Amino acid sequence: MNTMAVPRAMPHQALVDELKVRARVRLNRARREGQAGATRLRDALHAVAREAGFADWEHARHVLSGQAALGEDMGGFWHAAGTGILLHIWFSNHAEAQAALRQEGGFLLPYRRQCFMVQAPFIEALGLDPQDAAWASIDHDLVAGYGTEAWRVLSWQRLRALQTAA
Repeated sequence: MNTMAVPRAMPHQALVDELKVRARVRLNRARREGQAGATRLRDALHAVAREAGFADWEHARHVLSGQAALGEDMGGFWHAAGTGILLHIWFSNHAEAQAALRQEGGFLLPYRRQCFMVQAPFIEALGLDPQDAAWASIDHDLVAGYGTEAWRVLSWQRLRALQTAA
């Protein structure tokens, strides 16, 4: 699990700014190492966005800045390779997913235009703490909690976990 400090009062742009910093670091490293084709920030932005589970930079910027609407493509940010052995219950409708969450418990996460329900081991596999108070403040539902302070805090933790895994 990720133990890096998580800011509790996050500006809306903090997540987007973090990806921008990662892209600049990647570009500077590639230039220092003389890698061919490492001349454009745009390419580095697209690369870090794809690594975070988004189609491209604009998609990442739109979702991470809190501008997406319910039902829009949220990318694969809340999914991770190697979690296939952990139980996932998939839903195409958020209302049905919420009803199942209330009945069964767990955590509700977005994936592209769908959502899925998981238990604590999946959250831990994402590099997050399932006991974090942010989960309780959004009733364990990242779809309904999208764009809130708690969502940004959990997203920050996810970004940090992705960085650690890289």
